[in-house]
Amino acid sequence: MYKPKAGLPTREQILDFITTSDVPAGKREIAKGFGLSAQDKIGLKALLKDMADEGLIDSAPGRAFHKMGGIPKVTVLRIADVDDGGNVWAVPERWEAEGAPPPRLRVRERKRGALGVGERILARTDEAGNGWIAHPMKVLAPASEQVLGVLREEAGRLWLTGVDKRERREFAVADAGGAAPGDLVLAELAGKPPKIAARVVQKLGDPFAARSFSLIAIHKLGIPDVFSQEALDEAERVSKLPLGEGREDLRDLPIVAIDPEDARDHDDAVWSEADDDPSNAGGWKAIVAIADVSFYVRPKSEVDREARRRGNSVYFPDRVVPMLPEILSAEVCSLKEGADRAALACHLRIGKDGSLKSWRFTRAVVRIVANLAYEEAQAIIDASSPPVLREGSGEGGASFDPVVSQEVLPPTHPEDERGDMLSVLQPLWACWHTLAKARDARAPLDLDLPERRVVLDEQGRIMSVSPRERLDAHRLIEDYMIAANVAAAKALEAKKAPVMYRIHEPPSREKLAALKEYLKTFDVPFALGQVVRPATFNHIIERIGDADFRPQVMEQILRTQTQAYYAPGNHGHFGLSLGSYAHFTSPIRRYADLLVHRSLVSAYGLGEGGLPADDAANMESVGEIISRLERRAMEAERDTTDRYVAAFLSERVGQVMDVRITGVTNFGFFATVEGIGGDGLMPVRDLGGEYFRFDEGARTLTGEHSGDVFAQGQTLELRLAEANPVSGALRFEMPEGKGAAQPPRGGRKPVREIKRRGRPTNIRHQGKRR
Repeated sequence: MYKPKAGLPTREQILDFITTSDVPAGKREIAKGFGLSAQDKIGLKALLKDMADEGLIDSAPGRAFHKMGGIPKVTVLRIADVDDGGNVWAVPERWEAEGAPPPRLRVRERKRGALGVGERILARTDEAGNGWIAHPMKVLAPASEQVLGVLREEAGRLWLTGVDKRERREFAVADAGGAAPGDLVLAELAGKPPKIAARVVQKLGDPFAARSFSLIAIHKLGIPDVFSQEALDEAERVSKLPLGEGREDLRDLPIVAIDPEDARDHDDAVWSEADDDPSNAGGWKAIVAIADVSFYVRPKSEVDREARRRGNSVYFPDRVVPMLPEILSAEVCSLKEGADRAALACHLRIGKDGSLKSWRFTRAVVRIVANLAYEEAQAIIDASSPPVLREGSGEGGASFDPVVSQEVLPPTHPEDERGDMLSVLQPLWACWHTLAKARDARAPLDLDLPERRVVLDEQGRIMSVSPRERLDAHRLIEDYMIAANVAAAKALEAKKAPVMYRIHEPPSREKLAALKEYLKTFDVPFALGQVVRPATFNHIIERIGDADFRPQVMEQILRTQTQAYYAPGNHGHFGLSLGSYAHFTSPIRRYADLLVHRSLVSAYGLGEGGLPADDAANMESVGEIISRLERRAMEAERDTTDRYVAAFLSERVGQVMDVRITGVTNFGFFATVEGIGGDGLMPVRDLGGEYFRFDEGARTLTGEHSGDVFAQGQTLELRLAEANPVSGALRFEMPEGKGAAQPPRGGRKPVREIKRRGRPTNIRHQGKRR
């Protein structure tokens, strides 16, 4: 046990106590373990509440605590499996670690065969080696399973259809609770198979109404979308704070913000001009101005608690669930044209080869000259002077490339109202070309994969679904943001200050081995013994050239990559080919960036709103939490887009359309509609009467008699049989109808003979997501 200490324990000490305690650790046990006085117990209660709000601990039965994402000493488990050896396996009934599967615990039964799959037990848990053991204390009554779904009526009877595309069952409704057919409801399930019935406990509205698909994701994944009144009141108060003294005045510089045309917030803006310092001849000066959120959102405030609980903003086609109250995210912190705004400015000196020569950070006041959409900025540049001759490439040792000289070109039409803006954008473009040189030299992972954009009208109805266009303006902003993120990480390293790194580790050997087997099916060599870099994958794509199977190889390379995450230990960013990388440029919408801002404020003595000591000591736990919340947001955004796509395609059910196979399994294959997206299943039972053999390594289904091949990446024609907007699921069938004996067009062709359709856009590792 712990030796009693004077005063409150730290967060890390409490977490250590809870983890190692032999008994369930409630407030009483923690207080006793640290020898706290009656007065200290009041502070302990507040500290435990803070830790719960921050996602560090959770309550277990009996008001004991356990580490978030861990297993309580005593908890409720559900029996998940009884294997061939008679071993019983259970999973926690409640599991908080989004994006990670629940752990399996081996149950030590007193009486063999006493427990069956689906039963609930109260058990004491122990960690043993790399696994967990459960000791049953009592068998519990069956719990009511909750399902989010839509009511439908058939032959006078109500049925519940779940919104999760993975849920294939329907349930008879025993009690509609006042809901009607077509309503989105939350229901409890009761009974035993096959007589499971649903009882509606909450009516949520019309699932097909405008702007309803995002509400399904919000409710399903438990995303907080309502701010407490305390947080709203506090946001209102701090929004009126004066900008304060001692800020660097950058209002005379023509700093511009370039964002998506439908951006809900503007947290970054840029400026550049040629460097007049002889020591950096041919180089550039640049400023990346970022909203100074740390000035308004102070540690331990109500707004800060809400922001940490969300982890990031969640962006849907119809709405945004912001990390910060709207008066801050969309107003006071947002860098809007013509308004004085508080900023944390990253001053960069960039060499003529694109390398970062130096950097410094200041708190500043800025006045943005314009909020431009990517398309608008690109149009201004494209309509400017004729291209400038650049030496060193192309025929005769020269090539043409717009705006790459050191000289700022005058507007073609001075009388044009865009003329002034052209003079602002040209040096930005010229400096960007040097940054692009450095990017090309380090050779980050370069994959061309589609990103869907859903366009809605004012009533929330779907106007179009299409690949998002990729412009130089997008690449320009991304490269400036990457430079600022690198500078932030290195600046904090120089001060030996805490850094919340954005980490992307190299692929595992297992995934590389799977890629090797996959590439072998295309006669593309891949050696496992080499040191794998992003350029390794780029060379594979270059070697393939314009071959028809290029898209599916790029998708497989993407699947080979690990998932990026946040942590205070630096392991580099593999995809960007960078040794030190942090997220600094989006504090309005990412809590990780706010932490980096606070660390910079503390390390460089920039005033109030710095990083508290307990946060600095607890970066590992916070990184785990915000990484989980990021995965939750990504799932919500992806699922909602799938629902919009399914709604868009629901009017085309019955039509034959071009699709591309995205995945092959032993029970069929998944395909996506070319140029639109949305994943749908083509069951193997509907491919015809013959037996299809599944090759797991090649990811193919091959007809045993006909030799018909269905493979990942293959393009063909299928009929859309079903599009369910509520679940986002699609289902396809053969053009000739269900059970057709002949394969669709392209079914007999090996995957490398199928022609590629469509022009995908570039995937981004660091791009601005709105």
